[in-house]
Amino acid sequence: MGEWKECKLGEFIVFQRGHDLPKTAMIDGKIPVAGSNGIIGYHDTPTTKGPGITIGRSGNIGTPHFYRNDFWAHNTVLYVRDFHENDEKFAYYFLNTFDFATFNSGSAVPTLNRNHIHELHIRIPPLPEQKAIAEALSSLDDKIDLLNRQNKTLEAMAETLFRQWFVEDAKEEWEEKPLSGIADFLNGLACQKFPPKNDTEKLPVLKIKELSSGITDSSDWATSNVDEKYIVQAGDVIFAWSASLMVKVWDGEKCVLNQHLFKVTSDKFPKWFYLMWCNHHLDEFIAISASHATTMGHIKRGDLDNAMVLVPSDKELKEMTNIASPIVEKIEANYRQLRSLEKLRDTLLPKLMSGEVRVKV
Repeated sequence: MGEWKECKLGEFIVFQRGHDLPKTAMIDGKIPVAGSNGIIGYHDTPTTKGPGITIGRSGNIGTPHFYRNDFWAHNTVLYVRDFHENDEKFAYYFLNTFDFATFNSGSAVPTLNRNHIHELHIRIPPLPEQKAIAEALSSLDDKIDLLNRQNKTLEAMAETLFRQWFVEDAKEEWEEKPLSGIADFLNGLACQKFPPKNDTEKLPVLKIKELSSGITDSSDWATSNVDEKYIVQAGDVIFAWSASLMVKVWDGEKCVLNQHLFKVTSDKFPKWFYLMWCNHHLDEFIAISASHATTMGHIKRGDLDNAMVLVPSDKELKEMTNIASPIVEKIEANYRQLRSLEKLRDTLLPKLMSGEVRVKV
């Protein structure tokens, strides 16, 4: 393997400010318009040949996005004008190791100056090793993408089945019950009142933020010596009833349930049943939450009482379970594999980019 080279970022790749494109110029074309948060629309003419990379220049600073094909670089981004014959996908992964937010120019709207980051001192491998590193990381990302696409298909299939069973073909004789009557909704603890007493008997706290993005280094901790019912395990159904309302099967590590979250369980009905009924009423709950004139929208237990559920006969429910449960279980298994692959990728990324871990060329 060749020697790594020390240089400036501007000698590795060259950034260029994106182009002005008024919203009125957005048309129904096929060329993605690359904004600081990703694709913000479509145009009929590209400004940049693919493959290419953008990072947020204004607002959402420094978030890298990779484009396999041609795109229009919006004026809120910096795009790579010249790769200097370096591997484009390696450059994308390399840029993911930087916290560009620390290079904010200090204006009222966060702004990134390309001249500042061009001066960063870096160390890069020769092109063959760049390609090998990019291939290793791309392989993981391809598997992650495949699992995500599989889950979208499975989730759509489950939603179609639910609609067919309980909307289109629902039977008049089926019993009607409130959502609160088919499952228990356990509200979490005020975890700040249960701080860890030592470094061994503690667990991360599951809040709304973690429900969206997983447990991170910034997550809070609580003692593990709480009632077992407040412990969340992978596979538990969690319902955020305040702020950002969502229903999710938790796929992360063992943690403690915080307030503003329900752990949803039932000793009478299968998980797929109460999970899908929660999802069925979610838009309704979001509308109720938005109507509350408070700083943080929410729903009340009375809203769970008012959300009605159709309960088929035991025989019909068993037949439905034989179809629905394997779909939900496959989705859960895919998400567990997804998290494992993401963790592996995120662990490997800085090690590969620093040369701590090398790949065969």
